Amino acid sequence: MNLHTQWATLLWMFACGGIMGIAFDSYRVVSGQLRFPRWSVHILDLCYWIAASLFVFRTLYHVNQGELRFYVFLGLFIGVWIHFLFLSFITERFVVNLIKVVQKIYRITIRILELAVLTPLKWLLKTLRVLLGFLWIVLFFMGRVTLSPIWKLLTWVTRPIWKRLKLPDRLRSVWDSLAGLWKRWFGKE
Repeated sequence: MNLHTQWATLLWMFACGGIMGIAFDSYRVVSGQLRFPRWSVHILDLCYWIAASLFVFRTLYHVNQGELRFYVFLGLFIGVWIHFLFLSFITERFVVNLIKVVQKIYRITIRILELAVLTPLKWLLKTLRVLLGFLWIVLFFMGRVTLSPIWKLLTWVTRPIWKRLKLPDRLRSVWDSLAGLWKRWFGKE
């Protein structure tokens, strides 16, 4: 391996170390803001380290066909160290502000959906309920005015037939219940 490839590998590992530091700070801030359950933190840590290892080894394979030398670890260490010395605070602030912006956009989107969809839907349902109530009252009144005389005539005409049939008590109680319901809704008989 020539000197050019070694320096390129060192610089790429330096960059990988910085990216790993940024990703770790971002993950730490997000997990602190979102308050993950305690048991999930270990799983998320494992996922971070697996992703970071895959990222580093993929980059290493791309740069120098995966040769692992001392300067690879040196580059990673220097990259992470410089990140934590100079960029960690900036990364944390950026992620916190990014979370605030995302939360604000989420709240605004929810508010717009409430105003554009839910409020008109509520008004539509209230209007529909009022109209159906009005329609029910009109039908109730019309039924009382028009159907009550017909019901009285029908019961007067069929009364001798029902008396002669001598309905069983169960059927008579159902018929009396229906007649009582009809009287309650549409007239006094």
